[in-house]
Amino acid sequence: MRRQANPHTTGPVLTTRPVVWRPDLIKQKGVTKHAALTERIIADIDAGVLKPMDRMPTHRDLARDLGLSVQTVSLSYKEAERLGFLSGEIGRGTFVKARVTDRAGRMMLDHSPNEVLDLSIIRGVYIDEHEAACREIFHQLAESDTASFMRPCRPIAGLDRHRETARLWLRRLGVTAGADRILVTNGAAHGVFLALSCIARPGDVILCENLTDHGIIGLSNVLGFSLKGLPTDGEGILPDALESACAAGGVRAMVLIPTLNNPTGHVMGAVRRKEIAAIAARYGIFVVEDEVCRPMVDEDLPSMAEMLPELGFFVTSFTKTVLTGLRVGYLVVPPSYSIRAASILRVSSWSGTYLSGEIATRWIENGTAQRLLDVQRREARARQSVAATVLEGHIASSHPLALCAWLKVPAHWTEDRLVRALANQNVAVSPSEPFIAGAGHGGGIRICLGGRMSHATLSNALTTVRNTFEQLPPVYDIGSIG
Repeated sequence: MRRQANPHTTGPVLTTRPVVWRPDLIKQKGVTKHAALTERIIADIDAGVLKPMDRMPTHRDLARDLGLSVQTVSLSYKEAERLGFLSGEIGRGTFVKARVTDRAGRMMLDHSPNEVLDLSIIRGVYIDEHEAACREIFHQLAESDTASFMRPCRPIAGLDRHRETARLWLRRLGVTAGADRILVTNGAAHGVFLALSCIARPGDVILCENLTDHGIIGLSNVLGFSLKGLPTDGEGILPDALESACAAGGVRAMVLIPTLNNPTGHVMGAVRRKEIAAIAARYGIFVVEDEVCRPMVDEDLPSMAEMLPELGFFVTSFTKTVLTGLRVGYLVVPPSYSIRAASILRVSSWSGTYLSGEIATRWIENGTAQRLLDVQRREARARQSVAATVLEGHIASSHPLALCAWLKVPAHWTEDRLVRALANQNVAVSPSEPFIAGAGHGGGIRICLGGRMSHATLSNALTTVRNTFEQLPPVYDIGSIG
């Protein structure tokens, strides 16, 4: 599929092998025109027909060539930008975005740990104490009668003993719930999916922080609800912004990350939580608390689910706080949603994984979970201290117990160029784009401090980040020149 260079544009035009999207190729039955055009653009980028830094046709030119409206092309470009395939630059046009794969040849996670210092994935710390705990529990399981947790297919919501032990763990987090309201899930992401599946309908407005976990953004596409990010400060969503959004009508629920938010690391204080809960109660909107990191913070912070027993869903897990590979979590639902949530759990995965649930249960009972949580806290503080020392002046927000930090982008750099420049030096970081759910965020770069690495290795990686931030960017990108 070819397209001739447009004489009215300057600089690179699409590619040295111009492509054309024939009108018939974007007319698919049952698919909107802008969605079909977006698919065409993405397919050609994935195929290498459109290359990094190629300039796209203007909205008007492409609309004319394909017999579409300018609005259709604009919507398509906007969607491709949101998905990370295009980048619009005011006064210059729209360009094919150079992703990490364009320069490195593969996604960062496909490299061996020796090749890449991966600060792009948020995960728990993993050191020798975690390795020893894993070996010990595997040995115990090998010597156990496994019938109680390897043979059952029910209950769907989790084995009775697992749910009862979950109740004790949740009580430490400020959530009091009977076992009948607790579901054992395959991690926090699974729990958030179940909660939103219970209450969100296609077209519903769901509120969140203007920078939020990209999994929540992905769920808006899967479940079909409209996600609206609200302005935040160092404690999360601003009460006035929430009040205004609710007063405008149409809001069904909000999903929040109140403790050690991903990506900013903010923690919502007790007073703010009560203000947010009061507004939710006044307008009758559901609240889903993604509290995957709540065990890290040993403070008396009230839970929305506790303050809003008929409207609150509470989600937590062990992946960020005890052991990354322990993909088991707990979902607390309002009393009237226990049957519905269990039925959705059955449809999506039949049940949580009983083996993971058994490990979590034994670790809670024998104190291993608390011990490994203490290790996470100790290491998080140490690694945040390294980050504060090396990146002084570049950190926009973080927390002593967070597994990530949010960095300010220097005025002379763009996020995209920084990510590529660091990738060229085998350091992987995340730009703001995957986390953007609303305006007013100001942009940034997320670095993650978990995983299995020494403090010296982390310091070296962060030194590379600092030195790159303090460099002037190249006049042009050598990698984009054939």
